Parts: sequence; structure tokens; C-alpha cells
Amino acid sequence: MSPQRILIDAPTLASLLESEGCVAIDCRFDLAHVQAGRQLYDESHIPGAIFLDLNRDLAGPVHPDTGRHPLPDVEQVNATLGSLGIGHSDTLVVYDGGNGSLAARAWWILRWLGVESIRLLDGGFAQWVALDLPLENLKPTRLPVVFNGKPRDALVLTTAELAAERSSILARNLVDARDRERFLGECEPIDSVAGHIPGSVNAPFSEFVTGAGTWRPLEERTALLEAVLGTDREADWSVMCGSGVTACHLAISGLEAGFREPRLYVGSWSQWIRDSDRPIATGQG
Repeated sequence: MSPQRILIDAPTLASLLESEGCVAIDCRFDLAHVQAGRQLYDESHIPGAIFLDLNRDLAGPVHPDTGRHPLPDVEQVNATLGSLGIGHSDTLVVYDGGNGSLAARAWWILRWLGVESIRLLDGGFAQWVALDLPLENLKPTRLPVVFNGKPRDALVLTTAELAAERSSILARNLVDARDRERFLGECEPIDSVAGHIPGSVNAPFSEFVTGAGTWRPLEERTALLEAVLGTDREADWSVMCGSGVTACHLAISGLEAGFREPRLYVGSWSQWIRDSDRPIATGQG
């Protein structure tokens, strides 16, 4: 497949925002302090940016049989995006505090709803501030529009599919983006069970970014993906993590490297372990 350009740097975004039809979307969020993202946005944000909350806007309610960040209700997310003045013809640029792990989920949700023109700010808000680019604390006023997103179900991999076809997990090239220690089952700071889905492989998203929170050069990210997927750009593959958030990071790198668009296991590890009958593996198994 032809590589796609998804990442955008801060100076380029600053130029785009001077024209009509470009909207920045602030996705800052703290899993430990769920109100922190909104508070940071209210203090200062990229001019004209609107705010989307990971739990409220980019995920649906959690139930006993779901993961921590299930898909949002389509009608609800359509209404939210429309009320914020986001249209299908806009160029959208998502950003978070730095490494893109949260903005990537917003990118994926919008893509799942059929939006094509979506970029992600490399280095996020931290890079914008480091370059001393303009900030504001005003809530933008955009006229409401009708947003009629149509879910692309082909992008979603479900627990039912994985559980019913365990022998095909290897063929699905299921790539887990969690830290290596969590994948191996050596520690589990979030979920109640440690380990990974048998047959899955590990490519920690943290290895795709630098210590400064910027994404590594594409050739380095490509090498990390080829280490687990091989070089066949047309092969099917899927991504997962703890709850269907950081896995979206790998999807972006894959598209930029020219791989086929992967399916996202939205429920990810936090949903897989809801049923104790589902197998788990630890170590390299």
C-alpha cells in the first residue's frame, strides 16, 4: 500500500491554522486524574482547539463484559462532534500532552467514523509550547453542523472473533503495544491478570517515541514493525494493548510505513481477561 502522511510538526500546524477548514483537537488526559485534561485545556491550548475527553467522548460506558475503553455510541459521538462544529470536510489535527498515545485514539475513532483528513501533531502540546507558539484559553465558538459518521466495522476486531478462532491468531498478526514487562506477565500495574493472548507478538509503543515525546524517525519505526510483521506490506494484521488506546499508535506507524491498515482489537487485554476460560500466556509463550 502507498504510505500515508499522518504526523505533522508544530510549525506546519501553525501555518494550517491560519486558513479556514483546519481544526485542532486537544486530547490531553490523565488516567489517574480524569479531570486533569480538561483543566489543562481550560488553562491554555492551541488557538481554536476544541477538547475531546478520552472517557466521555472517545469511549463508551464500561460494562462487566467490556474493556476499559469500549467503542462510543455512534449517535452520541456524532452529536458531540456536530455540536462542536466539526465537519467531514475539515482538516483535523489531534494532539495530546506529548507522545501521541491519547491523540492516536482520537485519530482512530474519527477514522472509524469515516473521516479521512486527520493528522496528528508530533510531540503534541509540549512541542508547541517548546517552540513558543501562540496559546489561548478561550473556548472557541463554532457553528454546529450535522456530523453523520458511518462506522467502518471492518476496522474492528472483536473478542468473539479471537475466542472463536484461536488457531488463527498467528495468521492475524496480532501485535500487542503494551510494555514488554506487562506482555511477558512480569508485572501488571493496571489489570487484574498478567500476561498476553497466546500467539500474539509484542511491539511496545513506548519504543516508537523518543524520551522527548516525539515520534522516532519513520525508518526506525518501520524496522520495529518489520521485526514482528515481516516485510509483506499487504499482509493482514491487528493491533491491541490494554484497552484499545495506545494500540492506535502502532496503526499510524504502520500506515506511514505502507502496511495495510490494521484492525483494532478495541477491548484488548482488559476485555480478554473478563472471562477466565480464555487462555493467557506468560513469558515468551
